Amino acid sequence: METLIAALSGDFLGTPVYFWVAFIAIVIGLLVFDLGILHKDEHEIEAKESLLLYGFYVLIALAFGAWVWFQRGAQAGLEFYTGYLIEQSLAMDNMFVIATIFSFLGIPRLYQHRVLFWGILGVIAFRAILIGVGAALVYQFNWVLFFFGAFLVFTGIRMFKHEDEEPSMEDNKIFQFLNKRFRITKQLHGRHFVVKQPHPTTGKLVTWLTPLAVALIMVEIVDLIFAVDSVPAVFAVTQDTFIVYTSNIFAILGLRALYFALAAAMNRFRYLQVSLAIILVLIGIKIFLVPLHIHIDTLLSLGVTIGILAGGVLFSLWKTRNEPNISAQEDPKQGHLEP
Repeated sequence: METLIAALSGDFLGTPVYFWVAFIAIVIGLLVFDLGILHKDEHEIEAKESLLLYGFYVLIALAFGAWVWFQRGAQAGLEFYTGYLIEQSLAMDNMFVIATIFSFLGIPRLYQHRVLFWGILGVIAFRAILIGVGAALVYQFNWVLFFFGAFLVFTGIRMFKHEDEEPSMEDNKIFQFLNKRFRITKQLHGRHFVVKQPHPTTGKLVTWLTPLAVALIMVEIVDLIFAVDSVPAVFAVTQDTFIVYTSNIFAILGLRALYFALAAAMNRFRYLQVSLAIILVLIGIKIFLVPLHIHIDTLLSLGVTIGILAGGVLFSLWKTRNEPNISAQEDPKQGHLEP
């Protein structure tokens, strides 16, 4: 018992081991609760259920942040909440791309949760690698924060220039690569990611990917691409690996739950990208100042982020107040996959 207590009290990446253990236990518990209880029987998730589940995830994140605040101090708690909000803000754009992927591949709402759920496992692994590499770089080479800051400012400005552009799946490099390198069925095969079917030439049974598998792979890769923006943004708030990683994962868990509510009215958030671009530019400037020992108050950063995000949401809803809600899944385009 003493050995176990000593191990849990040890340090891993600047944080006591028992913090990591508690976090991992919470995430595993949430995933088991989500798949094993809430969605044991596959069904279409409506906007109301999506909002309720999102609220549940937000409460868990707020409680976890309060625990961090109580155990490690107000500064750590504020950093967690700020990182959580920043990741939620920036990852919203990711939700719109995911909706486009589902629509393009003709993935019905019945199976979308399955893709998003298994995608979470990839997020947990890939974010750990990306954040670990980022933390190591910042620790060894503090000047890399200049690069992070400049990159975020550049990305934010680029978002301004391309705010009205719709992502084209036909020209998507990921989709083109998968379509050329793998055998992909034209039709869905229920909830299966892979199926055995005869080879068109030899007639031998071989493994084929289904559109559901293509959606999962594309969602994972797109999330990794978006993480290149959002992870450095959280480093502007703190270089504490534990805070960066946990705030990222809790934010992604919540947004995946919120996806179905957002997807039901994607057109109503048309101007949100402008807010995200402003947030990226401001965070880029903030992280650029860190190596110069100019630190902007965390509480101020949190307030500004909330204000800009809320402003973008409210302005979007006001500008589109006379428009009907248009689901991202209405009239999904199918037949884009070639054998």
